[in-house]
Parts: sequence; structure tokens; C-alpha cells
Amino acid sequence: MTDADERGDEAVPPVADRADDVAERAAVARRAAEAGAAVAHESFRSDIAVETKGEDDVVTEADRAAQRTVIEAIRESFPDDAVVGEEEDERKTVPEEGAAWVIDPIDGTNNYVRDVRVWATAVAAVVDGEPVAAAIVAPALGDTYTADATGAYRNGEPIAVSDVDEPRKAAVDPTIWWAYDARDEYTRACEAIVTRFGDMRRLGAAQVVLPTVAAGGLEGTITNLRANPWDTVAGVFVIRQAGGRVTDLEGDRWRHDSKGVVASNGALHDEVLAAARAIEDPD
Repeated sequence: MTDADERGDEAVPPVADRADDVAERAAVARRAAEAGAAVAHESFRSDIAVETKGEDDVVTEADRAAQRTVIEAIRESFPDDAVVGEEEDERKTVPEEGAAWVIDPIDGTNNYVRDVRVWATAVAAVVDGEPVAAAIVAPALGDTYTADATGAYRNGEPIAVSDVDEPRKAAVDPTIWWAYDARDEYTRACEAIVTRFGDMRRLGAAQVVLPTVAAGGLEGTITNLRANPWDTVAGVFVIRQAGGRVTDLEGDRWRHDSKGVVASNGALHDEVLAAARAIEDPD
């Protein structure tokens, strides 16, 4: 029985025929994320103009410039692959067949524009809808997370989820921002966490939160929302490669189009899942 079987999380299906192809995609993901993060970091804590995208979302020229840089780095090696990206005219859904890249030039833009260091550039390589490699670069924090067929890493060193199995010793993050008219759900998410676990964090950038779970800094993170793939795919892959578990609100294996994100160290997944479900059904 595999570790995935013991956790109840299905093993990631094979999605690439050649190990060298996956290794190349992992290398390109890292180069692209590093290049995009460098561009974003140049404008961090500057007087860059801030625009709004809807009621609660913001964007800057740094987002756009970083995305263009990421795409250019990918196109050097994989010119024909689809790109799923948050900004500009890139496609917004992950194709079920073929190779693609899922990118977020600055995840945590609200932190970025407030001069808070918690933000990252994320790049995931997917084949037939499944991630095969990921890189998440948080330059203001000095951390680079990567994941490939061999495991998950922070700054080149292997990482693993925590072994905490007591809820009162656990810390959980409510991630993915709730719209202003859904603050009752945000309230229930916070209540579900503080009444079940020892502590709560809110870092404000999903692609920093997810690898933090992978590295053992958090035991879980939850949302009941259907998250955008650029906010999640890379980080979810890092968690899985670090030995963690990620499901939807039904407890089924999470996919890029799932409703809800329930990520944990595995040992506390039932408790983290119960907290996520309480957001919509507090009884």
C-alpha cells in the first residue's frame, strides 16, 4: 500500500511518457518563476501605480511585466504549449489534454502594494490536466519552492509536511479571499479554525500559504471557494510532493476545477476537512 492509499488520496496518474521531458519542464518552471519574480521585485516598495480589477482585486504594471517575462522564458523551450495566466489575454482554464503552463506573476498583490513581503511568482507545468512540476519564488522572503518527480524542496533542500497529529498543536490558514458580500463565510471559516485548532494564520497569498504547509510551517489551509488555477496548482503540487494531502469539500482528490481547497499534512486531514465544510454548513 502506498502513502497515498493510506491517506485516501489517489496517487497522481502518469501524465508524461519521458522522465527527461518532466525534468526539462521542472527546470523551465524554475527559470521562468525566478525571472518573473526578479522583475516584480524590482518594483516592490516603489511608487508603482495600483489599478483595480473589480471590487476587491488590484493589479499593477509589475504584474503584467512579470507575466510577460514568465511567458517569454517558457516560450524559449516550449513555444507551442498553452499558457493559463491571471493577467492580460492568456487563457483562464487548464486544458484537459496536452501540455500547458499555469502561471501567476504576483500572487498576493494586495500584500505587494502594501509593501508586505508575503507574495510570490508561481509557475506550474501540467500535462493532460495534471501538474508534473512547479516553482514558487518569493523573492522578498528569500524562498524558492520547487517540486518535481523526485520530491519537494525549499531553496534546494528537501521539505516535508509536519507530523503534528493533535489539533490543539496545529495552525491553519483561511485562504483565497472572500468577496465583501460573503464575509459571513469568512467569519465562519475563522470560527471553524479557532474552535478546532491551536492557532490561525492569514498570510494573504495562497501560493505562499500552500508551500508553507508543504514545509511544515502550517498544518492546513482551507477555503470553500472555487479557486483560480493560477492561485493553486503550483502550491498543491508542492504539498503533494512533500507528503501532504489536498482534496475538495467532498473529500475527493483536488483538481484544478474543484470546488473548495482543503490542504493538510495528512495526519489532520479529517479535522481540516470538517473545518472547511463548516464554512457552508456550520451545523
